[in-house]
Amino acid sequence: MPAKIHTDKDGDLRAFSNKTLAVLGYGSQGHAHALNLKESGCKVIIGLYPKSKSIAVAKSHGFEVCETGEAVAKADVILLALPDMKMPDIYRSAVEPNLAPGKCLIFSHGLCVHYGLVQPPAGVDVIMVAPKGPGHVVRSQYKEGKGVPALIAIHQDATKKAKKIALAWAKGIGSTRGGVLQTTFKEETETDLFGEQAVLCGGTSELIKAGFETLVEAGYQPEMAYFECLHELKLIVDLINESGISGMRFSVSETAKYGDVTRGPRIITQQTRKAMKKILSEIQKGTFTKEWVKEYQGGLKNYKALLKQDENHLIEKTGKRLRACMPWISKKNLKGVQASYS
Repeated sequence: MPAKIHTDKDGDLRAFSNKTLAVLGYGSQGHAHALNLKESGCKVIIGLYPKSKSIAVAKSHGFEVCETGEAVAKADVILLALPDMKMPDIYRSAVEPNLAPGKCLIFSHGLCVHYGLVQPPAGVDVIMVAPKGPGHVVRSQYKEGKGVPALIAIHQDATKKAKKIALAWAKGIGSTRGGVLQTTFKEETETDLFGEQAVLCGGTSELIKAGFETLVEAGYQPEMAYFECLHELKLIVDLINESGISGMRFSVSETAKYGDVTRGPRIITQQTRKAMKKILSEIQKGTFTKEWVKEYQGGLKNYKALLKQDENHLIEKTGKRLRACMPWISKKNLKGVQASYS
């Protein structure tokens, strides 16, 4: 049976009447949720640590800014818009001491709760509202009168009003315009991690680099390899996003279709699928999260080295030069945008 899709009529912002909403953190998701909720007529305050660079930014957007613990104490509903690995310490030091029965904690990703890195007490609602898009898109779609679809989940329903709060929050950020599905913290966390690792980030990045390297090692120009293995990927993904895989195949040549259906399975083999199942198993058992926590607590040495290695890859140098010749491609400095809200 298809899952129910909640829309605008299912969310009621009156759930926030006489309530104060706090957003902890003013990064990618935090600033989008805060601004959208504010423009939806909600009372929103921002919680940040004393020397945060985001204090000035949030104040310039018209928000009252408090220290994190004070914001939690003042608010009825609190969004923890914090990086996964920083959240446990902030939760223990500033959030947990200021909780009271009847308050509601909102997460935009289930990792910390699902794997026990954050353990909320009984007596508070614990919910998730997870837009299926980055913060800058959540914000831009809202401003256009549209919305990014979202997931909601209920982990604790102490007040028996948790779902109403989740749907109200989703409406306030614009997500009920795009459609809201209900899931669980477990399902959202495990599928989200798997998608990132096996397909959306890990799988795609490695596929692009492997194709590029294969052509360059065979003697073809890096520029040609870049166009064929990276640049044109957006065209295909856009077609899939708009019309599904079959719709994409309708739009490409017969030659491309034949190569797709006969050669694709030679790239994504049974060994690939076996590796995907192992990755999923590591996620389900908590092995990945334990590894990530250990890496973070150890100073991120391997993480930083691997990122640096890919930043120096020939495909990045080639792409930077070619994109400078493409005025129709928006030159977004997303690193700069993120930094401005850190």
